[in-house]
Amino acid sequence: QVQLVESGGGLVQAGGSLRLSCAASGIIFSDSVMGWYRQAPGKQRELVARIGRFGNTNYADSVKGRFTISRDDAKNTVYLQMNSLKSEDTAIYYCNSPRYGLGPEYDYWGQGTQVTVSS
Repeated sequence: QVQLVESGGGLVQAGGSLRLSCAASGIIFSDSVMGWYRQAPGKQRELVARIGRFGNTNYADSVKGRFTISRDDAKNTVYLQMNSLKSEDTAIYYCNSPRYGLGPEYDYWGQGTQVTVSS
């Protein structure tokens, strides 16, 4: 059984920082692409950052230079360090792992963690 469990969300003032964690089980973590998505009220879910098996990363333009995704294969955990937070970063943040060879409807998802940035 695959589980992705996020933690680290909360309330922070604009300009502050948070670090999200996602602990994975039931997958071969070291072989897996891992990502963070977010969904704000009334908006579609969007990719925030993704990290590949070998540490290659990509980011949404809106978070480049402020957010950093990283992974610890020994702990089966992916992180999202969020700095210089803005009110527009307020959203539910979801951990994601696509399933190799299958479409996005088969992706694994966590339950989400709320991030609220007050201005």
